Amino acid sequence: MSSSPRRVHLAAHFPGVNNTTIWSDPRSESHIAVDSFIRMAQTAERGLMDFLFLAEGLRLREMNGKIYDLDVMGRPDTLTVLSAVAAATERIGLAGTLTATFHEPYELARQFATLDHLSGGRAAWNVVTSPDAFTGENFRRGGYLPYPQRYQRAEDFIDAARQLWESWPASAQNADETAGAYEHRSDFFDISGRFDVPRSPQVHPVIFQAGDSDSGREFAAGSADVIFTRHSELEDGKAFYKDTKGRLAKYNRAEDDLRIYPGVSYVLGDTDADAAERAREQAYAQHSGATAIATLERVWNTDLSAFDPEGPLPDFDPVLDGPEVSQGRVKHVKDPVATAQRWREIARAENLSIRDLVVREAHGVAFVGSADTVARQMNQYIQERAADGFILIPTVVPGGLDEFVDSVVPRLQEMGVYPDSYAEEDPTLRTTMELGGYRPATEWSRARSTARAAATNAQEA
Repeated sequence: MSSSPRRVHLAAHFPGVNNTTIWSDPRSESHIAVDSFIRMAQTAERGLMDFLFLAEGLRLREMNGKIYDLDVMGRPDTLTVLSAVAAATERIGLAGTLTATFHEPYELARQFATLDHLSGGRAAWNVVTSPDAFTGENFRRGGYLPYPQRYQRAEDFIDAARQLWESWPASAQNADETAGAYEHRSDFFDISGRFDVPRSPQVHPVIFQAGDSDSGREFAAGSADVIFTRHSELEDGKAFYKDTKGRLAKYNRAEDDLRIYPGVSYVLGDTDADAAERAREQAYAQHSGATAIATLERVWNTDLSAFDPEGPLPDFDPVLDGPEVSQGRVKHVKDPVATAQRWREIARAENLSIRDLVVREAHGVAFVGSADTVARQMNQYIQERAADGFILIPTVVPGGLDEFVDSVVPRLQEMGVYPDSYAEEDPTLRTTMELGGYRPATEWSRARSTARAAATNAQEA
């Protein structure tokens, strides 16, 4: 007797600062107005999705010392936006990205506990670390932490927050003089006092971690409920899934204790051929000539404004020892010289202009086809364990999600791999995501200590 198919999980990402939104599309609206966030959240909820995911930006990006005018101008506060969305929805989860590098445990624990109460148990925190002094200039402490210490502080930060969330008894009516009392002393924090928010419906908001590096995978395995990844190809996804899930046992966790949600775009059409043509048109709409030149500047690390985007690539190598021309972006290209050499070889072999090459190398779309094709492809990823769910990134905001909800979701339901309604017995995000109850803070820290001791003993043996 065959086992039941795995369930497909879906969520929606409100892109925020990016160059993938097609601003020329007349359906594109404000990325700051609260109505835009509410509209997308309500569409996602209509599609029975798990959560609305918001990224975060603590400083406007710059190129060549100037504000990058191809980005969105402005970033509203994440928790304020999610509070407004909570009031306008009933079941959709509320996932906000906030850095563990510049915030403090008491502050963030209090805010997320409040959001969890306000929403009836729908809060989620995407924990990120901030990599540069450019962002740090907006904070009193300034500067930034070395790479290993960023993850150490984030791990310690989550431990402290979990202690705060657990500091009240299960029922506030049973509170006594010890309710809210906590103490957390470590290399990064020396805090004690009384937490002033009683236990929220989930106790711990769902913890997300965004990162594909080895350190990021290990951090997620030992500290998070969900990992948000950029792997959108099937075989890459399967390798990432196997590697990341394989790290869980040493932290005394089962495979389904950590959920993997790659962020993916999609292009739908009446037929697969129609969708492919739309995808091509969309790619060029996303990468104007100015965007193509800016993309090259981030690799070459120099001003290329004199170059024609319809002309050839620069014949010189990137600048490695000068100041960074791009500030405020995650640097995904690890070897600029090798990348530039490979791009020049591809452009010569295929007779590509700068803009053609940038479009060719953009890896933002994972699913292209008719609604039936996309539904089958998504289900394949889930059944073959390349992902547990998907965070959908529409190219038109806020209305770009409607077509997916109206066409792909019904196909998934017909296939028997997507729900027809939210669970009635428990409205919390943990239940919607099939995560189970929270894990006490002491269990998290104990499991990490045991895993590290075992690793140390193995190295010394």
